[in-house]
Amino acid sequence: MRIAFEVHADPRNDQGKGASRRLRRSGKVPAILYGGAGEARNLTMDHQNLMTLVGNEKFYSTIINIVVGSEKQPAIIKDVQMHPARNAVVHVDLQRVSENEKIRIFLPIHFNNAAASPGVKTQGGIVSHLRADIEVVCLPKDLPESIELDLSGMNLNDTLSLSDIKLPDGVVIPELAQGRDAKIVSIHSPRAEEPEAAAAVATVAEGAAAPAAAGDAKKDDGKGDAKAAAPAKKEGGKK
Repeated sequence: MRIAFEVHADPRNDQGKGASRRLRRSGKVPAILYGGAGEARNLTMDHQNLMTLVGNEKFYSTIINIVVGSEKQPAIIKDVQMHPARNAVVHVDLQRVSENEKIRIFLPIHFNNAAASPGVKTQGGIVSHLRADIEVVCLPKDLPESIELDLSGMNLNDTLSLSDIKLPDGVVIPELAQGRDAKIVSIHSPRAEEPEAAAAVATVAEGAAAPAAAGDAKKDDGKGDAKAAAPAKKEGGKK
């Protein structure tokens, strides 16, 4: 199996919210490693090192080695919990990987050659990504880093679904096996302003203008020329 990253970790004995807060104050992140034949194992990881990895999409879609002392355990990231108010990792969930057991993992979709498609290049359409990733099932040796989707043949109003993805050998999409062929990308015309919305704006504008005109009529005391000249002078002053 291909290993993309190695991440060092230490065993963790203390548990509970208080212990987790102390770890985070010391620059550590609580983590748990589970799955496979072994029991769940509590770990700590270096926060600064994690922050260099969490922005890399490969960190979530490839197999990594968890190094604890002299031991190395292949694993995949199942969840990374971020702090709700600041850019900080608060917890990591990891799942053990065995070369003979299939894994379920989300892979990013790479949409290629959109600008070269007739729908965009000559027909003026825009691309809408309806999904950013998909879940696949495969053995670790068959795991691709991403799902590649070629858009070069798409025309205006075309849509591609999960069944249009060309998967590597040994890789399956559970949704398709369950009969769900979700749409993942489309090319459509830019949305013009809705006629109803334009009509509503015009109605509001007319309604606002009518009281103003009525007010001017009430103020007209026979000196209409003088009254009409005033706004022109004010406008001129603005210029």
